[in-house]
Amino acid sequence: MAIISDVRVREHGVDPAFLNRWSPRAFTGEPIPDETLLTMFEAARWAPSCFNMQPWRFLYARKDSEHWLRFLHLLIPYNQDWAKDASVLGVVVSKTLLERPNRDPVPAHSHSYDAGAAWMSLALQASRLGWAAHGMIGFDIERTYLELCCLGYVRLVLASVKYATKDSGMQGLHASAENRWIARELFHWHHIISKLLNEFLSASG
Repeated sequence: MAIISDVRVREHGVDPAFLNRWSPRAFTGEPIPDETLLTMFEAARWAPSCFNMQPWRFLYARKDSEHWLRFLHLLIPYNQDWAKDASVLGVVVSKTLLERPNRDPVPAHSHSYDAGAAWMSLALQASRLGWAAHGMIGFDIERTYLELCCLGYVRLVLASVKYATKDSGMQGLHASAENRWIARELFHWHHIISKLLNEFLSASG
């Protein structure tokens, strides 16, 4: 696995694990061991969520399984071209309702936020194991709802189709060394957030 922390430039003392997580597009296609895949799911299991409801679900197919082509053909042609060499393809979904004992269901406003935390946990664990997990939005969302029977109270998370596999060398390294917003441009003091929120509310209403 490429050591991306040698390429990416950090401004602050972030752990190299965050720098080494990247989204390559070149793979060996070798089978992933059960224990390796389950270890990634275990990492996702421990992600934080509202009331510990864990609203995420990972629907997946291995390359050598009968469901592989069903998942692969959900992707747009461009993504099919390189994702066909992955070991696993999957979709991340999350429950839109918060259901607790002896209470009526209510909207789960944090469901996609929680599922994103689970996805990031899986992606970081994959990287630590020497594999890669790559999220994609280039797929047929409506067809995915129907094909995988995730209609109703479950909906797709933004970076919903993913795979985990070892990369074959340094191809696609450009994707790992891309420019990023600097930290102070992403995080704002409260008064700035209030100003932005007021502007948004005025514009919307």
